Amino acid sequence: MPNELFNSFMTGPDERGRFGNFGGRFVSETLMPLILELEKQYEIAKTDLNFWDEMNELWTNYVGRPSPLYLAKRLTNELGGAKVYMKRDELNHTGAHKINNVLGQIILARRMGKNRIIAETGAGQHGVATATVCAKFGLKCIVYMGAHDVERQAPNVFRMRLLGAEVVPVTSGRGTLKDAMNDALRDWVTNVRDTFYCIGTVAGPHPYPAMVRDFQSIIGKEVKEQMQLNEGRSPDTLIAAIGGGSNAMGLFYPFLDDDDVNIVGVEAGGKGVNQKMEHCASLTGGRAGVLHGNRTYLLQDDDGQILEGFSISAGLDYPGIGPEHAWLHDIGRAKYVSITDEQALEAFQLCCELEGIIPALEPSHALAYVMKIAPKLDKNHIICMNMCGRGDKDIFTVAKHLNFDMSEVC
Repeated sequence: MPNELFNSFMTGPDERGRFGNFGGRFVSETLMPLILELEKQYEIAKTDLNFWDEMNELWTNYVGRPSPLYLAKRLTNELGGAKVYMKRDELNHTGAHKINNVLGQIILARRMGKNRIIAETGAGQHGVATATVCAKFGLKCIVYMGAHDVERQAPNVFRMRLLGAEVVPVTSGRGTLKDAMNDALRDWVTNVRDTFYCIGTVAGPHPYPAMVRDFQSIIGKEVKEQMQLNEGRSPDTLIAAIGGGSNAMGLFYPFLDDDDVNIVGVEAGGKGVNQKMEHCASLTGGRAGVLHGNRTYLLQDDDGQILEGFSISAGLDYPGIGPEHAWLHDIGRAKYVSITDEQALEAFQLCCELEGIIPALEPSHALAYVMKIAPKLDKNHIICMNMCGRGDKDIFTVAKHLNFDMSEVC
């Protein structure tokens, strides 16, 4: 496992934690010793077969990996072009890809003697995964969640509390993922001795972007093997939704050396990328800056102040992007596009009606881009999109936007 994951693909970051001009470590002096110790412990774990044995056992028997690679036949026929596969990570325990990474970080936390775990969450899936694994290992769990997201993701808030986690609503800013991450970092600075910060995406100070990517790479590794069994070759195009970008990096990373595979990341276009502050497409409407310990593309004003983004999807409602995505964008290895709320809602409904799969709003953005390009492609073209989360958490949000009166059925 260690050799397969870390020696065969494109390298990065460098020794400073940089992907080209992006990434790095921009943290306070208080946190630097913790960051360096985490990096040291992760470097040891990467080549420790016992670490990977524990990960593989839990991935298999607790998470339910490998997740299926599903040929969406009715959707493919409806679109009339490329063959559409879905990597069904929404079938993981807890209903999303997040638990792939949480397991790795919490095993590291236990190795480091940390018994208090903090996390940030937007859509709630990372919070649920963290609360779940903390419950399994008997660790204290505190989850910071924007007050706005607490309201629109109520089912996941209840799940976290059932699992024994303390959910802390964050009222600063717009009360979304950015603000939750701010408060989690403040907690970490205050409680350095016994606390481990379990970051949910490929952002934050080094080594988090690379570490989260490595744990999520199980997604792309499985796709490589499954696609060979199903089609005898690699997919032509990979598509995944991006907030910070962990599900996307997990799918993309094992294919980065495969020049014949097209890679597309889909950002949240909100009400439209031409409307200021009404989207979260940082690669389209942002520029380089520093936030949450790393340098990347950010939505910001002329004075460098971070703007409040907007998306129907709580998990994509973040005014930045992981630094490796920023680098892949700049070197042209991956293409990044945006999808509006309206387009994502259309994809959400079509997936329900044609495939009997209720997707989360996050992968609905990726699916909307599949719907946009598949009809224009040859029938021999193979698309693989990451169905990274299930949509039960989003039904109230969708009902509201579709003007469906939930009181009629409640």
